[in-house]
Amino acid sequence: MKVEVFGSYLQSQAALPGKVRELHPLAITISREVGAGGKTIAELLGQRLTAAEKTPAASPWIVFDASLAKQVIEDHNLPPNLEQFMTEDARLLPVEAIVEEVLGLHPSGWTLVQHTTKTILRLAGLGHTILVGRGANVITARLPNVFHVRLVAPIATRIRHAAAFYHLSEAEAAKLVREQDNARRRYVRRFFNSEIDDPSLYDVTLNTGRLGFARTAEAIAHLALQHRHALVQSSTE
Repeated sequence: MKVEVFGSYLQSQAALPGKVRELHPLAITISREVGAGGKTIAELLGQRLTAAEKTPAASPWIVFDASLAKQVIEDHNLPPNLEQFMTEDARLLPVEAIVEEVLGLHPSGWTLVQHTTKTILRLAGLGHTILVGRGANVITARLPNVFHVRLVAPIATRIRHAAAFYHLSEAEAAKLVREQDNARRRYVRRFFNSEIDDPSLYDVTLNTGRLGFARTAEAIAHLALQHRHALVQSSTE
């Protein structure tokens, strides 16, 4: 999804008068194993939640996945070429990152993650956002309006899904799944001192290999809306 779409979303949220804005604007984070269907499920979830809204003034749900990097660049007035360095990984050793920053090659990974963190917190606060990856669940852990999801699936299923999604051979898909799983684990461990597989970081963990993508999206929508209802109820008691 293009930055223009994100910009329209942000403008529509800012334009809402205070009395129309939700007191508890729901947002959702999705952490996912590679090949577990994170991107597809996030899009299905956004469609379901948009359709479930009852008020005409409600803005559509927007998914921020890999394109979140573009929003970070726009938010912080960074050069567009920095997007190539904003990967969900932490492969460089700290000393290498410092050297590259001193040489002016690009900001350090820590600097880029700080920018990303600010953007994620802003989007989560606005609500009607589905934030995929980038440690968003850890970043927003103290925000009561955010519902946190982890998507998993058996390795054979994930390899098959990755092969179909990226048009790879089974061997290529297996290599991709292994490498990207490790990259995401490194990213969360280095920048947030957390383990991506820690179940206590999530409100729910769903096996998409058993549920399928559509049923998983339906389950998340149901649970997330219940979460918002509970917040509203507690604020009126």
